[in-house]
Amino acid sequence: MTHPANETRTAESSWQANLNLSFARREDRTLLARKSHFGPLQIQKVLYPEGRDICHATLLHPPGGIADGDSLEITAQLDPGARVCLTTPGATKWYRCPLGESQQRLRFSLAEGAALEWLPRENILFDASEVRMGLDVELASGAQFLGWELLCFGRRACGETWRHGGLHLGTNIRQSGRALWSERAHVRAGSGFETSAVGLAGYSVSGTLLTAGANIDSALLTACRSIVPSEAGPRVGISALPQVLVARYLGHSSQDAFNWFASLWQVLRPGLLGVAASAPRIWAC
Repeated sequence: MTHPANETRTAESSWQANLNLSFARREDRTLLARKSHFGPLQIQKVLYPEGRDICHATLLHPPGGIADGDSLEITAQLDPGARVCLTTPGATKWYRCPLGESQQRLRFSLAEGAALEWLPRENILFDASEVRMGLDVELASGAQFLGWELLCFGRRACGETWRHGGLHLGTNIRQSGRALWSERAHVRAGSGFETSAVGLAGYSVSGTLLTAGANIDSALLTACRSIVPSEAGPRVGISALPQVLVARYLGHSSQDAFNWFASLWQVLRPGLLGVAASAPRIWAC
């Protein structure tokens, strides 16, 4: 069932869903050891396109979009040495919210030596959406995280701009009890953020890629900075901080942003995780 963007909804019709995943290392293989879910959240059968070492899983949300009052929570726990790549099959649509807000919370916990890649497709914020997104990552010693989020403000292809609504973002990454990265945003449509030089600067697509848990050497940073978006016009930047790399994108094309992040990932993955990049199969669909 898909919630139309203009549907009038009540609290009783909202989706409350959670998905809990636990991955374990058994000799040379990463296994999905435990899985539980409530509501419309699930994963496809885990795959091993790169061999037994890295477990690939695609997160599924059958309603196709997040509507007024919906609340999704996804947790993943990685045992020592587990290596996991998570992605989504398509864009996440955030519909208008006349009654309240919709939210998604991601909680990832990585034990010593584990590695998690979070490589979703874009988030599309419909006009009048009220969105709350949270990402919390806990890293043990030697664990690494690489992930990104893409935000499309409005639906540019059909002429819809993000004129009403709000966005709350919260990202926290910690390692061994120490904060590596913390970011907060509270944005109201029509507040000037869309045109501000410290906001979207007139662009409609924003993206952030983060790596955490390992320092980036100068050669790897130079290699990342040599990669440019394929389309003309976007603004990009890459910074290396202690144990963190952050890449930012501002433009008008979610596909261009996704392709740029994927190109960065192809360089970062072997440099940080010691394995060549192998794109999830769902990307080819």
